Order: sequence, then C-alpha cells, then structure tokens
Amino acid sequence: MSAETPCHDCELGDWIETIQVQRGEGFDYFDWLSAVDETDREESPGFDVVIHLYDMTPGAVRSVLVRTRVPDGSPVPSVTGMWRGAAWHERETHEMFGLEFTDFDDGTGLGMRPLLLPDGFVGTPLRKSFVLAARASKPWPGAKDPGESGDSPRKAPGRRKTLPPGVPDPSWGPR
Repeated sequence: MSAETPCHDCELGDWIETIQVQRGEGFDYFDWLSAVDETDREESPGFDVVIHLYDMTPGAVRSVLVRTRVPDGSPVPSVTGMWRGAAWHERETHEMFGLEFTDFDDGTGLGMRPLLLPDGFVGTPLRKSFVLAARASKPWPGAKDPGESGDSPRKAPGRRKTLPPGVPDPSWGPR
C-alpha cells in the first residue's frame, strides 16, 4: 500500500453500494476492515469504519480505502456477503469497538461471537472511553517531565543494560 492510496468517504446508508461500485471497478480483493474511534470529535462524533481493497491486475496493482462515519449505537451493514474473509475482521471490530454488523454471516450460523478476548471479559478495549486496568489499579510511577517528582535534581535511575539475543556476556570467551 502506498502513501497515495485513495480514500472514498460515503454515508453509512451508501456503505454497501459504494463498496460494490469499487468491486465493479476491479477492487475485488479484500485486505482488511477495522474502525477508528472518533467519538471525541465535536462535529459528527462516531466511529470511522474503513475497508481496504485491492485490484490485483498483474502489472497494475492498485488499492483503495472506503470509509464511513458510524454514529455510536448505529449498526453497520456486513460485507460478509461479498467476502467471507471479512467475518474475522467484523468480529474483531465488534469485540474491540462494540460495533454491530447487520446481516453478518460467516457460514457457521453462530452469528457474532467472541474472537480474541477471554470469556467473561466486559468492555470494548479499543474505544477511547475504555479505562486501562493498569492505570486504574495503580498510578503511573514516573514523572512526565524532569523535576515533576519533587526530588532533588539527581539523575533518575535508568534501565538495566542488556545485550541483544545471541550476544555473549563480556565475561565469556578467552581472556
């Protein structure tokens, strides 16, 4: 994927039609689908759902992104009817962002179900509103800037120096 990958924005109601148009123009190879949490935006908050497609014509490979803004709580039409491989991506996006996909079909008949998180996990870890457990259980131990800790201006302890894997300890070998 180059830095010049075009991005087509569309309304949520035109999501499937826009993707079908791109598919008709040769972008028939599904690469990935995901979301970006934009719920903190003042104008048009929600999630950007993005799909990346390729035209794999030999000698002229091209790629395209199609993006739509989804208001929080609104369902997204599933693309599993066009690409069964999108099921994994839609399940991940559902689990991590809490987005619902209508007409989801991965061929199992089991519908949307957990994919990556352990049984009983509560929450949507890729939403900006999700509180990281490590931050809730104990405060951040370091200072943001030098001098914030209130200590004297002595040097903060550094990391223990380690050698890269496969490099022997200096005490090893002939002396």
